[in-house]
Amino acid sequence: MSQVSETIRTLRYELSFRELDKKMMNKNPYRQFEQWMDDAIQAGVIEPNAMTLATVSKKGFPDARIVLLRGINKDGFSFFTNYKSKKGQDLSNNNKACLNFFWTELSRQVRINGTVKKLSATESNAYFNSRPRESQLGAWASSQSEKVISRDKLEKQFAAYEKKFAGKKVSRPPHWGGFILNPSKIEFWQGRTNRMHDRIVYLKQNGGRWKIERLSP
Repeated sequence: MSQVSETIRTLRYELSFRELDKKMMNKNPYRQFEQWMDDAIQAGVIEPNAMTLATVSKKGFPDARIVLLRGINKDGFSFFTNYKSKKGQDLSNNNKACLNFFWTELSRQVRINGTVKKLSATESNAYFNSRPRESQLGAWASSQSEKVISRDKLEKQFAAYEKKFAGKKVSRPPHWGGFILNPSKIEFWQGRTNRMHDRIVYLKQNGGRWKIERLSP
């Protein structure tokens, strides 16, 4: 066994955060999530809106990557990407996905399962227009997830779009836009001592009502 493997095998961290009880939880999971997100922001977590997006390919292989949460409302959690990317293709073939937030500083995790659909063109345009110009150009220059010969080739593509849009507003590429995940289950995890962690899960019922349960760690 290598030294790294041995170190990983024996890593232990003792957690001593406060109790998470059903009575403390907001009846609305969106409000509860917003409170935890605000706690993460106040704690100085770097990119607290970074989340793991897990999808499944057409052939049934799971995949996961970090994306940024860009909105939350009564319909769910939204993010933006190239629709032709690997994740975009996965979601086109299977609209079931999972989001995972982990805030190390607070020893908190949120897991969100649900179905995904595209945001409207109006919503995608609004967000695209709020992005830095360089990011807007990058959406045109990068064929996300596709092979590229070299970094130089990528830079030349970026320069070409800089020239194309010189002195003009950068329009949103038709292959770029938003998705929104409408949750059916949201789990809040709080690290505790002796690995006796607290897990509170919200399960969506018929009619949109949420049932709150405690799970074993």
